[in-house]
Amino acid sequence: MQIPGFGELNISDIVCDYNGTIAKDGILLPEAAEAIKALTEGYRVHIVTADTFGSVAAQVEGLEVSLKILTSSDHTAEKRAYLEEIGAGRCAAIGNGNNDLQMLRAAAISIAVMAEEGCSVKTLMGADIVCRSGAEALALFALPKRLIATLRK
Repeated sequence: MQIPGFGELNISDIVCDYNGTIAKDGILLPEAAEAIKALTEGYRVHIVTADTFGSVAAQVEGLEVSLKILTSSDHTAEKRAYLEEIGAGRCAAIGNGNNDLQMLRAAAISIAVMAEEGCSVKTLMGADIVCRSGAEALALFALPKRLIATLRK
């Protein structure tokens, strides 16, 4: 996809933070699950999380996603390393917290989500786009003309 003034995007992978982005209090939001289902035919969807509530595996059961449970003491670096391992130049990153900032900065396109949990100001300022929910952020990839309209110069 060519975006005037922004550049060319060849996104194959979408990497999402979990809690506060596509889940609330450990529960995957139904609208996010539907958005993920709609995208898995054209994209590989990844979820990265510390799994604070211990519920993510059960919540994403049946969805075609790659699940990365963070194990290090530095989740910020671990998220970025995971994205870089996949290939940052072909990744979109979606998140809301301070520990998502480096992942968003490394991605070809980044989306900050400002939902009920809020959004770190640093992450907000480091993103290419801001959305009101993870489902809205994911929908941008199902309806790419929205990306063009938002990012073109």
